[in-house]
Amino acid sequence: MADDAFAEQVRLRAAFLKEQGLDYGLARKVRAAGAGEAQKPGRPKASIRRPTIVPGSPHAHPEGATAPPGPWPEEPGQALDAIRSWIGDCRRCKLCEKRTHIVFGVGDPRARVMFIGEGPGADEDAQGEPFVGRAGKLLTDIITKGMGLSRSQVYIANVVKCRPPDNRDPEPDEVQACLPFLEAQIDAIRPEVIVGLGRVAIQALLKSPVQITKFRGTWTDYRGAAMMPTYHPSYLLRNPGAKGQVWKDIQEVMAKLGLSGPARK
Repeated sequence: MADDAFAEQVRLRAAFLKEQGLDYGLARKVRAAGAGEAQKPGRPKASIRRPTIVPGSPHAHPEGATAPPGPWPEEPGQALDAIRSWIGDCRRCKLCEKRTHIVFGVGDPRARVMFIGEGPGADEDAQGEPFVGRAGKLLTDIITKGMGLSRSQVYIANVVKCRPPDNRDPEPDEVQACLPFLEAQIDAIRPEVIVGLGRVAIQALLKSPVQITKFRGTWTDYRGAAMMPTYHPSYLLRNPGAKGQVWKDIQEVMAKLGLSGPARK
């Protein structure tokens, strides 16, 4: 049964890469480059701790956002529940006026990798879950067929929790009001790697007008996690030729995490 499952995973991965017009062999080379260091026998994974957000912390709450109720529980799942309670029926910015659902985030509270986009679209607003529309399907394919993981093994969230009207970019005051919640989620989950999806998310996280076309594929640090900026899946739907660049970025992420994925026999 295990061999059958493995063979099916290999088949799905190969089919995904072929569908995207990507090179399976290149993935094996990148994995091999990182595997020697990431998968040395007997070498324990480094313990990664993130700062706990407490009242008075410089990251706790910018002007316009309410202070958190107190230090979060150490257990990540309980901490996320507390953060969601802190958000409540949020009225901290004008995005609340037309939203259907607050889109908090989804996935493993102990995920090693976290994907962060800019904000919910129409499908996400309707369902209350991030990345469930066309762009979400492509992201799911990258996670499952490309990386060999499931959505339940990663964590997915956005910079803002409510849909901007007409899918416009979130405005600075909206980002300012919502960013403390995302920062608290990151500190609770303590991912080893963050994948920043798109210009808006990267600019919001780094608080800098970086150009995603020049910055993608370059490792940087964010709240103690290694962050890989790459294109947003919605950009890939409009520009399929950029899929190869994103695939290279994802291979770097896999190498950083020591993920080999299913190897072709």
